[in-house]
This record gives sequence, structure tokens and C-alpha cells, in this order.
Amino acid sequence: MPKISAGLLMYRVRGGRMEVMLVHPGGPFWMKKDAGAWSLPKGEVGSGEDPLKAAKREFEEETGVHPQGELLPLPEVAQKGGKIVRAWAFEGDCDPASIKSNTFTMEWPPRSGKKQEFPEIDRAAFLTLEEARIKINPAQVPLIDVLERVVGSVHKPPR
Repeated sequence: MPKISAGLLMYRVRGGRMEVMLVHPGGPFWMKKDAGAWSLPKGEVGSGEDPLKAAKREFEEETGVHPQGELLPLPEVAQKGGKIVRAWAFEGDCDPASIKSNTFTMEWPPRSGKKQEFPEIDRAAFLTLEEARIKINPAQVPLIDVLERVVGSVHKPPR
């Protein structure tokens, strides 16, 4: 059975353009990776855990922001390794520079016997949909496409 992750995609409208907040994974493996490495804040759903509750928990753990407002369900996507991502979108705003992520510990450098602590998320940013499609994990692009189709028309400025 594939692993299931759940997450929230926060969006806002600035200057008539929709932006989404994506996060960049922390730790040495991801340090020099950019295009295709970013993601919506998400995490693994525990056994018997409600995916929506997991999505809210993970968003808050990874950003320090308490999600609020109406949640729009997005389609499930499968990532390259087989992991299934369940996601919801909501309109919100925050200062991405002020996110406070939880941390993880790993042996680094490899086979050194030294343990180091790293943030799960080392940075966040609001990106235009065009920028987000370049930076996000390619399997998650359909989430942005659906968000744009469903919500984008609601936020178009009047002519």
C-alpha cells in the first residue's frame, strides 16, 4: 500500500494575480536543489488518522501558521516514488520569512557518527502560478492547475 501524505496549499491574490505559498525542504540533501524541489506544506498521514486533520497539523508544524478559512479539496496526485498526496487549498496570507518549522535529526556528514538537527522546511515563498509550476515537485503541478481553474475565475478583476 502506498504511503499517503496530506497538505494544504495557501493562496492569496496580489495585484490581481494569484500566488501560492510553497516550502523548500530543509537538510543537506535539498540544500542546492531548487526547480522541482519545492512543495506545498505536507506530511505523512498516520495510521487511522483523518487526512484533513493531518494536513492541518502538518501545515502548522512546518510553517508555524494556523490555517483558517474554507478549505477547497484538490485532486489526489501520485508522486514519482508512489506516494499519494491529498491536498486542500485555502485563501490566506502570512510573512513567509517568519515561518517556524519543526526539525529532524540525522547523521551528517554520512558515516561520521555525528548527529545534526535540521529544519524540515528551510524557507517558504509566495510565488506566482507560473513560478510555482517551475519550483514545485512536478507531480504536484496538477494541484496548481486545478486551483487556478476553480478559484482563479472568482478573483479576476472586473473589466
